[in-house]
Amino acid sequence: MISNIPFDRVNWVNSIFLLSIALTALIGAPLYLIFFGIDWFQIALFCFYGVATGMSITLGYHRLFSHLSFKAKWPVRLFTLVFGACAFENSALKWCCDHRRHHKHTDHEGDPYDISNGFLWAHIGWILFKIDPEPPYDNVPDLKKDRLVMWQHRWDKLIAITVGLLLPTALGFLWSGWQGALGAFLIAGVLRIFIVQQSTFFINSLCHTIGKQPYSSKCSARDSFIMSLFTFGEGYHNYHHRFQHDYRNGVKPWNFDPTKWAIWALEKAGLASNLKRVSPSKILLAEMTAARHSAEEELLRVSKSENAEWREKATTALNALIERIQVISEELEEALKHRAEVSRSWMLRRSARIKSVLDDIATIRSLRLPVPLPV
Repeated sequence: MISNIPFDRVNWVNSIFLLSIALTALIGAPLYLIFFGIDWFQIALFCFYGVATGMSITLGYHRLFSHLSFKAKWPVRLFTLVFGACAFENSALKWCCDHRRHHKHTDHEGDPYDISNGFLWAHIGWILFKIDPEPPYDNVPDLKKDRLVMWQHRWDKLIAITVGLLLPTALGFLWSGWQGALGAFLIAGVLRIFIVQQSTFFINSLCHTIGKQPYSSKCSARDSFIMSLFTFGEGYHNYHHRFQHDYRNGVKPWNFDPTKWAIWALEKAGLASNLKRVSPSKILLAEMTAARHSAEEELLRVSKSENAEWREKATTALNALIERIQVISEELEEALKHRAEVSRSWMLRRSARIKSVLDDIATIRSLRLPVPLPV
């Protein structure tokens, strides 16, 4: 896709900026560390800016402003808008406009970072090239009424340069002179920007390419525990695309999702409210539907096997598995029709049956089959 784009479509401002950030981060920062080393102040500054800007993207730009998954008081909104700008990922208004288009047109024309156009396009190509005229901000009318959001939209570049680059450089100078200023600029400034940006970009590319689909296979979004480690919990992308308004991405108690923990803590502190949660019954139904689809796909693959004896045994097992999933799904759908929330005891009784089904799927996947099974 990228190789077919005319030269005059290059967005030179974005291209030069991102190339400069990458080269400085990958060459300048290592050279500084080799010649000057690093002290605890530089590490603390890098960690603060990394967490502040990264969480401002995930908690602020993404879950608060894009999906309205909770409400926050003005100190939280102001903090995430200021440090979100310091990630150099555009204003919240622009970021949310693109992201809402992504959810509305996932994997289709109209998706700004459509993975069907290739990994590189979804990762960074859509930023480097102008394919269409700038889309109107017609899907963010709520944000256009927010005075803080519009203030940041007008001044995001100035905020980014002042708070994201000049401030850490000044702090480094106060700490240890010009050497400290250079280190802070390279480490807490440029290197941190590069890491936060690439982490965000990988959600658009890698999490639509590699990973599991435990909640839905209707689009390319996938769950990646590894990416959740680098993006404060955003790696559970399959769940997010299935239930985009839930303030949690890692919905299971054991999922690594610092952003949901931060939102929960803000609620306890009185700084956040109206946290949106999908009911456990709906989540369970989504898992069962996805498991049934997975079993049906494997049955289709097994049916193409040339080993007749193995094919007959596997077909019988998979058919039985699909029937079990169908029964549990129908029971759950029927229960949802008659009550808003399925009782905890009902959920616990079904959990053992569901675990057995999922274990069977895992067992079948672990076999050395004559044909490859989907991941």
